[in-house]
Order: sequence, then C-alpha cells, then structure tokens
Amino acid sequence: MSKVQELMSKDTKSPQRSRPDREGQTAVLDRPKLKRPPLYKVILLNDDYTTQEFVVLILRKFFQKNIEQAFELMRAVHNTGKGIAGVYPYDIAVTKVKQVENLAKQFEMPLRLTIEAE
Repeated sequence: MSKVQELMSKDTKSPQRSRPDREGQTAVLDRPKLKRPPLYKVILLNDDYTTQEFVVLILRKFFQKNIEQAFELMRAVHNTGKGIAGVYPYDIAVTKVKQVENLAKQFEMPLRLTIEAE
C-alpha cells in the first residue's frame, strides 16, 4: 500500500465511497439540493432635493449601471416617483441601501431607498 493510500484510508473526514455489500459498483453521493435565497428589490424614491447627477452617480457606483441605464432609471424615478435599482438577496440589498444612504448623508442629500420582497 502506498503512502497516499494509507493517508486516504486514515482520513475520517472524507465520505465513505464504497460499501462492502456493493463491491464492484459505482457509489453515488447524494447531495442536498440547495434552495436559492429569496430576492428583494432595492427601490429608489424620488424627492425634490437630491440632484439627478447624484442619482446617476449612485446607480453607477453601487448598482453597476452603465451611463445610459443610470440616466434612464434616474428619469423613471423622477417621472414616476420610484424605480427599481436592483434585485438582490436580503443581506446584499440591506448593504446597498446603507451604502447609498451613508453617501447621501455625506453629500447632504435626502435620498431614500426601500426594500421590498420580490
């Protein structure tokens, strides 16, 4: 027996891949199916004081929108009162909202965002 085989036979953490009653058959490991996390929409809310340039900036910086997408979404928020900046798992959505609100506070902008389940 080689040293590698000896080490592998002593390894208690690796799954048992063969059973004596199934000698010569291929073992199949059952893996649990993972469920995708629920998604949440990050929604920008319109106000009368936050500049359009600032909205475009945060859409590009935090939501990875290109200039055309950012401008289009900024106009939609301005015209309809709100717009979906992105859809993420809960933890990421909360983080993005906090990041944007912190930057808005630094620039003294009253920009607000909400999170809604998809």
